[in-house]
Amino acid sequence: MAAVRTVLASLVLACSAQACYGNVLFSSLQRTLIVSASPQPGQVVKAGEDKITVTWRFNQSFAAGTDSAYKTVSVKLCYAPISQVDRSWRKTVDNLAKDKTCQHAIAAKPYSPSNQSAEWLVQKDVPEATYFVRAYALDAAGVQVGFGQTTNKNKTTDLFVVQAITGRHPSLDIASVCFSAFSVVSLIGFFIVEKRKANKAGSAPN
Repeated sequence: MAAVRTVLASLVLACSAQACYGNVLFSSLQRTLIVSASPQPGQVVKAGEDKITVTWRFNQSFAAGTDSAYKTVSVKLCYAPISQVDRSWRKTVDNLAKDKTCQHAIAAKPYSPSNQSAEWLVQKDVPEATYFVRAYALDAAGVQVGFGQTTNKNKTTDLFVVQAITGRHPSLDIASVCFSAFSVVSLIGFFIVEKRKANKAGSAPN
């Protein structure tokens, strides 16, 4: 009987641990961080070329000690709702273990309640979409215990766009245009030469 109780107690502890560490609900987090990013609303930044600067700090309007468990801040680039439509791989889920809103890491730094910042080069593999920035406060176990973001609750304000790399280099486009122009000129020249030959052949005496 004692063995059964021990097993049951272990299962309860395991389930509790899973609830704490594997199923954090975004809706349960307080927005305790003030976050801002350098792109202006509607601005287009180019992947692989442009950098963005993100700043964050603790919102002092919360009671002292609210951030006592904060150890690290994880900053991420997140998809706005307009870029999640019909894209299940970007779906927002309240359970953060399953959430796919924020897939691109920007920075991770030890927590400090004062102003902190990070500069990030938009990576070449970032898809073209509309984004915002979110920062999570993590505890010693790496569990989300607070957050902040650059947009409002509905994620409709202060959004910016990332323009993806096309895979073409400007020099290739220039070469392509030059080659096309050369081809057209060559074709015209060919017809002119052929026409002259035909005229000479027609005017030659029998």
